[in-house]
Amino acid sequence: MNVKLSFALTILCAMLVSCALGPDYRRPQTVTPQAYKENKDWKIAEPRDNVARGKWWEIFADTQLNALADKVNVSNQTLRVAEAQYRRSQALVQSARAGLFPTVAAVAGVTRSGSGTRGAATTYDVGANAGWDADIWGRVSRTVESNEASAAASAADLESVRLLVQSELVINYLQLRVLDTQKKLLDESAAAFAKSLQLTQNRYKAGLAGRVDVAQAEAQLKSTQAQSIDTSVQRAQLEHAIAVLLGASPAEFALPVATVIAAIPAIPAGLPSELLERRPDVAAAERRVAAANAQIGVAKAAFYPSLTLSGSAGYQSSSFARWLTAPSRVWSLGPDLALSLFDGGLRKALTNQAIASYDASVATYRQTVLGAFQDVEDNLAALRILEQEAQVQLEAVAAARQSVDLTVNQYKAGIVSYLNVVTVQTTLLTNERTALALLGRRLTAAAQLVRALGGGWTVDNHVAQRQ
Repeated sequence: MNVKLSFALTILCAMLVSCALGPDYRRPQTVTPQAYKENKDWKIAEPRDNVARGKWWEIFADTQLNALADKVNVSNQTLRVAEAQYRRSQALVQSARAGLFPTVAAVAGVTRSGSGTRGAATTYDVGANAGWDADIWGRVSRTVESNEASAAASAADLESVRLLVQSELVINYLQLRVLDTQKKLLDESAAAFAKSLQLTQNRYKAGLAGRVDVAQAEAQLKSTQAQSIDTSVQRAQLEHAIAVLLGASPAEFALPVATVIAAIPAIPAGLPSELLERRPDVAAAERRVAAANAQIGVAKAAFYPSLTLSGSAGYQSSSFARWLTAPSRVWSLGPDLALSLFDGGLRKALTNQAIASYDASVATYRQTVLGAFQDVEDNLAALRILEQEAQVQLEAVAAARQSVDLTVNQYKAGIVSYLNVVTVQTTLLTNERTALALLGRRLTAAAQLVRALGGGWTVDNHVAQRQ
């Protein structure tokens, strides 16, 4: 009875004096601007990195893109890797929590032993063993804390991968559609140049044009046809990339040609301070700081003694008939206290290692924050500047079309040579292709801005408003 009382008191004392060593976690401070340099008028209300981002790609209003994006969330292999890593991190949390509870094992056996003088004897054993490492200094609780933070970081990593895969799909798809439109433009131009060639050949036969005019018209036609064929190379590569993102073999995937290009969506940018809460990579970096902070406590706990409470009970007898009777009952109960007195500086080194890892994770977090701000500023600047450039480029296209009309009329009147016609037509085609390329760059910048802001938003959770 006194032994049982002593054991109970030992457990009670361990529970009373237990504490978690190491610093409690505080989020590192970062420098956050009051507004974005490139866009100071937009706000987005209370974003959170764990809020479902929804089908943000629907802002481009393309039904084919919507269907592909839904599929990529299910079939992408990179996403499956990230999801498996997240499940692994959850299992690590569960294994760490198991250290807070005692272990119980059942044992049974028959032993045959003997010596030269006493002969052989049989011993029968059956019983149970129990043990518990008292978490006096918080080693186990800090380990649980660290693993929970790592699991949260893994969850954010999963969202980062999901957002990256989605944005890659959107960008590849939009660029493919731009190429389809460029090819249509080149094919239409080639058809017009073929008519011009026929007209020039007729004029040559009638003695109204020289052979050089025919050669220039033919060169213009063939050059345009070659450019049209060349667009198929990049289109095929983009189609293959989309297939891989969807978890499909490129040989088994094809996208029909379509020349309807999405419009540039109106995308509100978030406040800089809210970006820290929304972007999953920033959240993951911050949670890894918390995990590293908890590991300092785990390392410091090694400097203090460990207390193990153990006990066993069962039956032991040399006679099978008297094996499970009261006289054969045995039991043991008691605490074990252990303290490492000398380890050659190992514990000190492990503590310094944990502190250095924490400092590195803080620097990584702050660098991730700076990179997030840069991503947003880069794409805000791209959208603003490319919009201005696109407007000027459209004016250049309009001027080039007027120049073509005037020059063609002058050529028919015999005022200018066909070289002038070729020059202005080539200029028009170049300007039209440049306008399409700018549209593609603007669409890409829009998708990258969504990714830089941490994903899409919903009306309920992320209300965009202009001040």
